[in-house]
Amino acid sequence: MRGERALGDVPGLRFARALGSGRDGGFGLVPSADRHGLFALFDDDAVADRFIDRSSVVAAYRTHASELLVARLRATSSRGSWDGQRMAVSAAVDPAAPVAALTRAAIRPLSAAAFWRHAPSSQRGLASAPGCRLAVGLGEAPLLRQATFSLWDDSAAMDAYARQGPHLAAIRAAQRDGHFAESMFVRLVPTRLEGRWQGRTHG
Repeated sequence: MRGERALGDVPGLRFARALGSGRDGGFGLVPSADRHGLFALFDDDAVADRFIDRSSVVAAYRTHASELLVARLRATSSRGSWDGQRMAVSAAVDPAAPVAALTRAAIRPLSAAAFWRHAPSSQRGLASAPGCRLAVGLGEAPLLRQATFSLWDDSAAMDAYARQGPHLAAIRAAQRDGHFAESMFVRLVPTRLEGRWQGRTHG
């Protein structure tokens, strides 16, 4: 795959980042050789669907991947930015509906050691937390440019995990000590979800 270079002429594409993953799609420091992600921001749903259904980029993933999960999402809340790009909120919150979270951070080099001291304990139980359907550790670069994507049964399940234990401690430490040069925290609702991840079919 050519990553972001393959996306230079996609109509309606505002922003895109090719992402790597931790081993087995997890959150550790050891990178995965075969699990990857793509985050893309489009003008509207029709443009996004055209990319999903017709682009050579997604077609290449479908051809070469043993598992592929595609999620089209709309933001219900967003805080911060990703390389200066902010995400517009375009969906209402339904407390009973499935919800997703995307967190992304550029970690200050001098804060990397402190950040990674908290990360393993805060993320260890994420995938097995009640109501979590999937959780993926992603990143643009090892150590310093990290992201997490997770999908939940509903907002209550997400909040129960986010507001307790090691995860809450990690958030407070990052805010208190200024670990991030830039960060973005987004809640989203899936409007199209299809494929498989770690043996489970979604959609």
